[in-house]
Amino acid sequence: MPKLPDPFSTKPTKEQIQTTREILDAIFKEPQVKYGLREFSDIKIDEVLNISEKESGRFYIRCLKRDKDIFIFDKKTNKRKPEEIIRQLWLYKLITQYGYPVNQIKVEENVYFGREIKIKDADIVIYHKDKVSPFIVIETKKPDEKKGLAQVKSYASSMGALIAVWTNGQASQVLYRLHPSREYEYLTDIPKNGESVEDLKKKKLVLADLKRDYDLTERLKILQELVFASTGESMFNEVFKLIYAKIHDEIEARDRKDNELRFRVYFDDQQTKDEVSILFEEAKEKYEGVFEKQDKIKLSASLLKACISKLQDIAILNKNTRIADEAFEFLLPDVAKAQKGQYFTPRYVIKAAVKILNPKPTEYIIDPACGSGGFLIEAMRWVWDNYLQNEPESKKIEYAQRYIYGLDFEEMMHKISRALMTIAGDGSSNIFRLNTLDTKSWFEETEEKLDARKKLKKLLFEFQDYKRDKENQEAFRYFNFDILLTNPPFAGEIHDPVLIREYELTKNKKGGYPDKVERDLLFIERELQFIKPGGRMVTVLPQGKLNNPNTEYIRKWLIDKARILGVIGLHTNTFKLPAPAKGTSTKTSLLFLQRWNDNPELGPLNPFKADYPIFMAVSKKPGKNNSGEYIYKKDADGQFIKDDGNLIVDTDLDEIAEAFVKFAKEQKFSFWK
Repeated sequence: MPKLPDPFSTKPTKEQIQTTREILDAIFKEPQVKYGLREFSDIKIDEVLNISEKESGRFYIRCLKRDKDIFIFDKKTNKRKPEEIIRQLWLYKLITQYGYPVNQIKVEENVYFGREIKIKDADIVIYHKDKVSPFIVIETKKPDEKKGLAQVKSYASSMGALIAVWTNGQASQVLYRLHPSREYEYLTDIPKNGESVEDLKKKKLVLADLKRDYDLTERLKILQELVFASTGESMFNEVFKLIYAKIHDEIEARDRKDNELRFRVYFDDQQTKDEVSILFEEAKEKYEGVFEKQDKIKLSASLLKACISKLQDIAILNKNTRIADEAFEFLLPDVAKAQKGQYFTPRYVIKAAVKILNPKPTEYIIDPACGSGGFLIEAMRWVWDNYLQNEPESKKIEYAQRYIYGLDFEEMMHKISRALMTIAGDGSSNIFRLNTLDTKSWFEETEEKLDARKKLKKLLFEFQDYKRDKENQEAFRYFNFDILLTNPPFAGEIHDPVLIREYELTKNKKGGYPDKVERDLLFIERELQFIKPGGRMVTVLPQGKLNNPNTEYIRKWLIDKARILGVIGLHTNTFKLPAPAKGTSTKTSLLFLQRWNDNPELGPLNPFKADYPIFMAVSKKPGKNNSGEYIYKKDADGQFIKDDGNLIVDTDLDEIAEAFVKFAKEQKFSFWK
């Protein structure tokens, strides 16, 4: 066999890189798909592939094994072969990262089933050093392909290979079985050249090994298909237990020798379940109030092992909390979200709102419908980055535990917010499962609600009038928070006549009360009850509440209670989600308010004005396309711009926030002087 040219010894020219870049974007349709090839996140894809135009409008890639040009794209017909790109990138990894010699690798290898030759060949086969016995079979698919696992299993079985790999570039599954009579088990990776499966299993897993650029949602989709489709167990509940156990393990590993992790697949299935179950028990004890004492991991040892194999190599304690947001958005049942109008607020919307309100390190913050805790996390980080940047970690944690509060009635949302606040920096101490609108329900004699009342009582507003103050102490209606940030649930109606009569905005023109009211109407009034005189807030509202003629009474009520600082109209794509998830295209706005106050002893001065300017803006770059997929910023060369390894969403909300801050300073707002 003639010696193959070394494809790694020469660097491509700028023109070659540009050609490769353009053709890859065309092959994968959306540039974001190319970025989504997380299996190759550590590879400069544009530089390692050799793509050239051999015929007019027809492009070929140089195969790293066959040393010949393989067709991949035709501009005229739009015919393309993304799976060939995936194959070449895997060949590059196998040779440069796993150390397999080219002469131990074959592509398009015939698969025999008895006397029959399989028409479709195995994409990549790695042989043992004898170059006769197959060791690993790899089936490469295009990025949006989800099928093919059974196919590669059959190939491996027929060829006698120990390991079968299915990959679409975004995620991969590695299966291993020593003998055809055994069940396949999942591995986190394939062995390197000269390494056995046993060597791979015995390796220590340490914090430095964990990936930080990954698609957790894609991994959960695989688990949904392979594990939870046939178990009958709640995917949300079981995965959430594992995530909590993993969070605990990552925190504890910081103080262990070599930062070793215990959340991993062990040689024995039962040992894996025992170790992870112990971690879960420790996490329950450390982070009380999320799980019941009797809660256990319900998955069988073999299914649990499959789950661990998909989670063990990633860092859940990750600065990019959008990863966790999207994963929980996937886990939550669509029906439950749609019925309650609960949709995760995109991080870039939250960051703009937090920047505008400029929280300070001695200000108490609350989100009375905290959902995933996004507003609280970003407010906490704003204070850390702008006011406590030189303080030790202990001071930052102390701030989070003292000043950050969140309420949510829904059990799953409460668990999510506590988990994400823990991930972000242990600000989960004051996240309570309470019905924000109905404080009567806060007085049930449960341990959880006793703790909530004890902590929230310290922040009740103190009235000078004894009778009114006593009523407030008993009703928990008016609070003394400095800042409120929230996206309350839009959908649903309130039918409780007693609850309806507790709110001013529910009265009709004749002074009577209707039989039912929309939930978000009560939230508008309740939100202002949480903040002190001079306190400020932002809320997400359907635009109809601000624009419709029949809601004029709401606007008049708001103007009487607070200064309207500004309104930012959000794009209809803002809350859309990619299929099959169901987001919403409801037109929404960010409404910023500051309660009137002429007494400096009660809070920041904001004396009543009948006439004043209001900041108004409309977002025209929503950061998402019509399908709900994120749009990312690119530089002049068409390359994605990253911040600390994470892509930046292409939105104009940060610019709008900057304009708001300039306006606030000109108007001498108390929080931007």
